[in-house]
Amino acid sequence: MEGVTVVGHPLVQHKLTLIRDKNLSTKSFRELLSEIGMLLCYEVTRDLPLEKVEIETPIARMLSPKIAGKKLVFAPILRAGVTFIDGILELVPSARVAHIGLYREPQTFAAIEYFFKAPSDLAERLVIVVVPVLATANTAVAAVDRLKERGAKDIRLVCLVSAPQGVDHMRGIHPDVPIWTAAIDDSLDENGFIVPGLGDAGDRAYGTK
Repeated sequence: MEGVTVVGHPLVQHKLTLIRDKNLSTKSFRELLSEIGMLLCYEVTRDLPLEKVEIETPIARMLSPKIAGKKLVFAPILRAGVTFIDGILELVPSARVAHIGLYREPQTFAAIEYFFKAPSDLAERLVIVVVPVLATANTAVAAVDRLKERGAKDIRLVCLVSAPQGVDHMRGIHPDVPIWTAAIDDSLDENGFIVPGLGDAGDRAYGTK
């Protein structure tokens, strides 16, 4: 599927199987979500531009590659996106973070915004939207809408599990936003949950219902 990368790395797929298990504890769910976030971060940042800088090792001076340009911005969609981003920030601790508070209205599945805070210079940075599941994609689409309103031009999206409907919706509205995911599952049920999926990531990460 154009613009969509399914990450098939064995470690990602193994941890995805573990995190799907309904008997997994809240603690283990959070830990695995963070670990998978770190692994997916490798893939979504694989093609970042590099520039040569001069450094001095204990032995000699040399030109060595370093990530070019301004620091990245990661934009987790609250709530579960915050846990998902923990592992990512282990790899890129200097990155900026934009927080986007959105929830899905239970009957209509419409995205309702309740919080948005982002760096002022989004237009000059690569922005990576972080969401555990891409089901209807209504919240992800709304998040990208807001980021573009604030000037973001280079946006990527990373998610753990997605539904075909969500991928199609996201690509249809924002074809310029590539997607990285660990799995594209079968479908959505009548409540808008991914099948087989992993349930409500926020509830499972924080022990709520």
